[in-house]
Amino acid sequence: MRTPRENKDQPSVYLKTYGCQMNERDSEQVLRQLQDRGYRAAGSEKEADVILLNTCSVRDLAEQKALRKMVNLRALRKKNPGVVLGFLGCMAQRRGGALEKEMTGLDLVVGTQKFHRVPELVEQARQARLGGRPGFWAEVAEEEGSESTIREHVLTPRQVTAFVSVMQGCDMHCSFCIVPTTRGQERSRLMAEIVAEVRGLVGQGIREVTLLGQIVNLYGRRMPIREGKSAFVQLLEQLNQLEGLDRIRFTSPHPRGMKADLIGCYGRLEKLCEHLHLPVQSGSDRILKQMGRGYTAEQYRRIVDQVRQTCPEIGLTTDVIVGYPGETEADFEATRKLMEEVDFDNGFIFRYSPREGTRATKETGTPVPEKVKEERNQELLLLLTRRAEAKAQKRVGNLVEILVEGPSKTNQSRLTGRTRQNRPVVFEGGERHRGQLLQVRITASTGFTDYADPSILD
Repeated sequence: MRTPRENKDQPSVYLKTYGCQMNERDSEQVLRQLQDRGYRAAGSEKEADVILLNTCSVRDLAEQKALRKMVNLRALRKKNPGVVLGFLGCMAQRRGGALEKEMTGLDLVVGTQKFHRVPELVEQARQARLGGRPGFWAEVAEEEGSESTIREHVLTPRQVTAFVSVMQGCDMHCSFCIVPTTRGQERSRLMAEIVAEVRGLVGQGIREVTLLGQIVNLYGRRMPIREGKSAFVQLLEQLNQLEGLDRIRFTSPHPRGMKADLIGCYGRLEKLCEHLHLPVQSGSDRILKQMGRGYTAEQYRRIVDQVRQTCPEIGLTTDVIVGYPGETEADFEATRKLMEEVDFDNGFIFRYSPREGTRATKETGTPVPEKVKEERNQELLLLLTRRAEAKAQKRVGNLVEILVEGPSKTNQSRLTGRTRQNRPVVFEGGERHRGQLLQVRITASTGFTDYADPSILD
């Protein structure tokens, strides 16, 4: 739905999001619910009556950022004693009511299965603050059906892309990952419910959707397989038939879910974009086994080969962790070799961060020094950059299709769009181009961002 009309007499809310696209989607749902209760979005935290931080727990750094931010926000009570302060999301789920002791003056802690309760809890906390009787509310219990509560949207004028949550939770329990603890067990939404949501978005001008899930390609794996097709493939097929929808993406999948039926979609579903973000995490079979990933480096290579045979134009990106406990130079070299051979278009390189409650914290392997983690991180980033720059030169002069999303984040006077391979393209267009699918010619590239000649648009 579009943002409701606002007025200055309405109470205001400021919502800051840390972490992944699923957190962004959850924040959008919370904002929508608060707007339906009469709240307006505040332009800044200083003018807000309610400030909520939607948190991430994947790495300790993300938690520490949110905690430091909340410490600073408490100073706002000098001018506005009634301001409500709350944590939402993964860190809230992990730490729960213990945050009351860690953070004096906190009003709310709302976990990942209780987002639909935020408006009610905010109102209780606000009335208590305004009445001079501040309290503390913590809601982190599991709730059946919570996967279907993330379904409303806040769309800005001429917005053309949207995230759609198709499932919650994860049952994989990789040794380094806190997500099964913070998001709960794997739960998939009804297919008809998702299709109806996307159809409604298309009716409001959305032309591209990205399906979200902790392991999105395992969506509906307890649902019936029909004609040899998994539930996720059935969902993609139904969305591919929706009139008015131009593009479909999904993130993030797991190699174990990349079966023949899903790989085949890249060759037959015209709306499925030629992009695959497939986390590998390591190129060492020993480390992959310790992580509990369920595949070898060679099996990962075979999946990539099959995808590229089906879709030669695929843009392939990945996630890699360096410095896992016990990672040796030989293990790291195996990762570097895999990255060279697979030749990714881009990737996210993370230094291993211990998370309390995960199996990796109990590993007997020698911890990798932070200095070594950083060196390995930089080496892989340099490898990615060099490969990206080499590939970029081959794109110069080519015509590509982009969906124009709006002004560039780095230069509001220019527009930006994305190719089907998910590469950003910046060009000097006009307001008439927003929301359009355009053919543009690439004139230059930094490696990860392309630039286009606007003359082809005239």
